[in-house]
Amino acid sequence: MGFVAVFAAALASWIFGAIWYMALSKPWLAVAGVPLDKDGKPAGNGSPMPFVLSALCMILVAGMMRHIFATSGVVAPGAGTLSGLGVGAFFIAPWIMINNAYTMRPFRLTVIDGGYAIIGCGLIGLVLTLV
Repeated sequence: MGFVAVFAAALASWIFGAIWYMALSKPWLAVAGVPLDKDGKPAGNGSPMPFVLSALCMILVAGMMRHIFATSGVVAPGAGTLSGLGVGAFFIAPWIMINNAYTMRPFRLTVIDGGYAIIGCGLIGLVLTLV
């Protein structure tokens, strides 16, 4: 059952990420500095690789969170959600901030990407404790 929970949690967070970044696409594109074509869409070949890599990374995050939850006794949905929010807010979002600060990226990029990390990990924590 652990694999099912990990894949379900990763999928939930990945789908949430699609919704998050569709809703915030214009501000994210602007602050991320993504080059746009004449139609205002990201320039380039439209490779699926970022989507594949993000899905694989969600599996890794969900898998490690499941391990942490199992070893620390997190089993209730409230505790899973809170623990997930904590992972996002106190592990992932600060790391995003560090990377963005050293590359002199706008703070708004940290808010957008960090927000996804926090809410996405909260969602992973919730799903892990429900499945």
